[in-house]
Amino acid sequence: MVCALFLTFINQFTSMKIFLSTSLILLICSPVFGQLGFSEKNRITHPVLTEMDAKINNGDYERVTSVLIAKDGKLIYEKYYNGADRDSQHNVRSGTKTIATFLTGLAIDKGFINSEKDKIYTYLQNKMPVKNPDPRKENITIEDLLTMSCMLETDDGNFLSRGHEERMYYIEDWTQFLLDLPVRSYPFNPPPAEQPYGRFFHYSSAQAAAVSEIVENAIGSKADEFLKEHLFKPLAIRDYKLHYTPAKIINTAGGSEYRSRDFLKMIQLCLQNGRWNNKQIISEAFMKKATSPKANAREGVDYGYFLWINPFGKDKKYDAYYMSGNGGNKMVAIPELNATVVITSTNYNNRNAHGYTDDLMNSYIVPVLSE
Repeated sequence: MVCALFLTFINQFTSMKIFLSTSLILLICSPVFGQLGFSEKNRITHPVLTEMDAKINNGDYERVTSVLIAKDGKLIYEKYYNGADRDSQHNVRSGTKTIATFLTGLAIDKGFINSEKDKIYTYLQNKMPVKNPDPRKENITIEDLLTMSCMLETDDGNFLSRGHEERMYYIEDWTQFLLDLPVRSYPFNPPPAEQPYGRFFHYSSAQAAAVSEIVENAIGSKADEFLKEHLFKPLAIRDYKLHYTPAKIINTAGGSEYRSRDFLKMIQLCLQNGRWNNKQIISEAFMKKATSPKANAREGVDYGYFLWINPFGKDKKYDAYYMSGNGGNKMVAIPELNATVVITSTNYNNRNAHGYTDDLMNSYIVPVLSE
């Protein structure tokens, strides 16, 4: 009897050892880690990347300030240019619109907002009444703003638009500026019902800026402090410069400044479906919505929740989504390659800026990652 019990114990102990050993191996070999590995030992050298580095240093790609590449959760390439270094804080302009995406996901997860389908007026009663009243305005949702497709006449691509960002900047209350706009018409484009995904995309900083005030009203406290506690703290983002609207609300239209490594953390968080260091920072369900097509921006380019969506590559194209801002700034996730990329630049208002960084992705970075 004693021998039988002893043998049973040995078998169970052996099975547990095998289970624990297997679990440890799976954890170590898993392609996606809870956090990024920044160790210098992970750096690679490659003739294609060496050629890219030479061209950037030569000025062929103007005013690039950093290129970071991560693969399987490890930083494999990190270069800084034009006076920038690891501690430089980069203004990627509209690249930080995605902060509004993070804020929304966090507010939903914490129970302050029911859903991205919530009507924005629910959280903006302090702005009533609005100019150009129209009962249809009451149906505008948070998701309409996240996808740059609300019904209001605001379009940064049209200098004649009443809601152009250059008009907004002279107004103290940016959210009121948006809400007071009239409902738009579609004289030169098919209406939303005839558009892909049932939305008409019109890029507008006013839509992005309003999200931070919606979140702030929903949580009943400052949105920047909420962001610091629930995003920056778990991601160990410590060195940054936040920009604010004239109303002292964090500016989610763009402009806040972060280090390249911290931008890499943000886009890596997206790649990992909101998970970081074995903890779910933002729900997987919300992050999957944010990174999937919700509107068509132009031919070959879709849009999620303040994230652009289109493929990159040379001989083979790989689906990607990314934060993007004036100057060619890009923070890219490529799920199939389990890779993330940060390219920062000060090439503001240069019509070639995004072409430069697209070429860096297509001709150099993706070909190396796909080998």
